[in-house]
Amino acid sequence: MGNHWHLAVDIGASSGRHILGRLTGGHLELVEAYRFENKLQKKDGHLCWDTEALFAHILKGMRACKEAGKTPRTMGIDTWGVDFLLLDGEGRPLTDAVAYRDSRTRGVPEQFDKLLSPQALYARTGIQRVEFNTLYQLLALKRERPQALSQARRLLLTPDYLHYRLTGRMENEYTIATTTSLVNARTKTWDPELLELAGLPAHLFGEPLPPGTVLGPLLPEIAEAAGFSCQVVLPASHDTGSAFLAVPAQDEYGVTLSSGTWSLLGVENPAPITREESRLANFSNEGGYAYQSRYLKNIMGLWMLQSLRREAMPISFPELAGRAREAAGFPSRVDVNHESFLAPESMSAAVKAYCEATGQPVPETLGETAACVYSSLAQCYKEAVGQLSALTGKEYRRIHIVGGGSQDTYLNQLTADAANLPVYAGPTEGTALGNLLVQMIAAGEFTGIAQARACIRESFPIEKFEPGEKGRNTHDTV
Repeated sequence: MGNHWHLAVDIGASSGRHILGRLTGGHLELVEAYRFENKLQKKDGHLCWDTEALFAHILKGMRACKEAGKTPRTMGIDTWGVDFLLLDGEGRPLTDAVAYRDSRTRGVPEQFDKLLSPQALYARTGIQRVEFNTLYQLLALKRERPQALSQARRLLLTPDYLHYRLTGRMENEYTIATTTSLVNARTKTWDPELLELAGLPAHLFGEPLPPGTVLGPLLPEIAEAAGFSCQVVLPASHDTGSAFLAVPAQDEYGVTLSSGTWSLLGVENPAPITREESRLANFSNEGGYAYQSRYLKNIMGLWMLQSLRREAMPISFPELAGRAREAAGFPSRVDVNHESFLAPESMSAAVKAYCEATGQPVPETLGETAACVYSSLAQCYKEAVGQLSALTGKEYRRIHIVGGGSQDTYLNQLTADAANLPVYAGPTEGTALGNLLVQMIAAGEFTGIAQARACIRESFPIEKFEPGEKGRNTHDTV
């Protein structure tokens, strides 16, 4: 088997792309068919995603595949986690897709603590406490628009909704469902007692389906608009779940860092870790392929660098890294996970304010600000690896970086130096690759994830960064 095209629609917080993949000659071939921008918009006082624009881009990208003569046999969509829409009995949205960066959940976690302690919630779900978890978004919505919950028929997270628009099937996929902090980490389904405690109607939530589930063909009108029909297969529709699948060498001694707008650092475990020390370290147990537990920490990631670049446009990312290299001796560090960096009006102003408030030298130039952020990210990665080692009882020997951030050679080297571990960077299209692998396993082109990962290792160059090489690196395969 093989030589059939498959389509991964990978949508991140700032952009989306249609990546076609096929198995040919024992190697994976990738082609980018379409790329588009994803922007937040202000609507009724909230920061929202434009889901209609996103779906229009999905169709446009599908037509681009047809026009290129590369009709996919299957397709699947992955996105970021936690955000959702409520649908009525006719399948129409009752709510906007309010974004996790919106401020509506301020103070909501503390209110819910009065009903269920953070310790008890973590013991059930194993999910890292962040203010924008779906649980807290739903409670904020309940306070603001209680009628929407009473009128709603189903809750669909972002990729669930987009799959519904393609197929007409309202389904919840497992890996994205776990980001809600409403799925029991051990039963792998919605926690009924937690739903009742939060006052959330159980009928909103469909039984989570595992990655690899075939939803079926495109709706006739969608097939007509795209110019072809294909089967829609659920990938690990949480982008981090897909990215973790693309690590070319996976064993108990390697840490995975999915590097994008958010950085997700962790490992795959057969069972969740929900001990109190894990909660205090703010680690998450998210659902993975084949019900593996992705034990990881969410770190603010490249969002800070992306924001600095936007403020300094038309500067490129390599130029920004170059400025940071020139100011590498700048001593100040920030907590990259501090709430002040989530959605500031100006990231450079937020970094300067943090440094001033903590009694550190305040950066005066773009280079000094970027150097502060770069070094702070590397330090955060080092600390997270140390915490991970303490919590799992394992000594890790290397870091695998996948995703767009793996192209940042300066950050890769800083990470290797800070953690004193070799860093293996690539593949760049980690999330799209993981999405494609699940489709190809479902299509019978791989026997399982081990064979698929071995194929990645043979198909893509991996760049190695040794600690202490001061920017030098070698090209090596894992």
